[in-house]
Amino acid sequence: MSLKITVDADAATAPYEQLRGQIAEEVREGRLPVGYKLPTVRGLAEQLGLAANTVAKAYRALEADGVIETRGRHGTYIAAADARAREVAAAAAEYVARTRRLGLDRDAARAAVDEALRAVDET
Repeated sequence: MSLKITVDADAATAPYEQLRGQIAEEVREGRLPVGYKLPTVRGLAEQLGLAANTVAKAYRALEADGVIETRGRHGTYIAAADARAREVAAAAAEYVARTRRLGLDRDAARAAVDEALRAVDET
C-alpha cells in the first residue's frame, strides 16, 4: 500500500489544502488504514516537489482534525477514531512486527490469526 497524492500547482486550492483533502479522503474511503505510517514531512515534500512547511501545515491540520497522530520521533500515523480501534490497531501492529521478526510471511501470519479465531469460536 502506498500513498498516492498529486498536487496541481495551477489549481485555485492551496497545495497544503490539496494534500490535506486527499489524505483525509484516502482515510475516509478506507484506502489508508488505522496505523498506516505516513512519510516524513521532508520525505513527502521531496516526493511531491513541495516545501517542507507546506506538508507540515497539512499534517498539522490533519492532526487537529484527528485524522493523523504524531508519535514524536516514531513518525506520523493514521489515527484511530476511538480508543477501542486504537487498541486494536496497536495490537495488530505489534502482531505484524512479531511475525516479521519470526520470519513469517503475510499468508502464514494471516493463517495463524484465522486459526486463533477458529479456536476461540469453538470454545
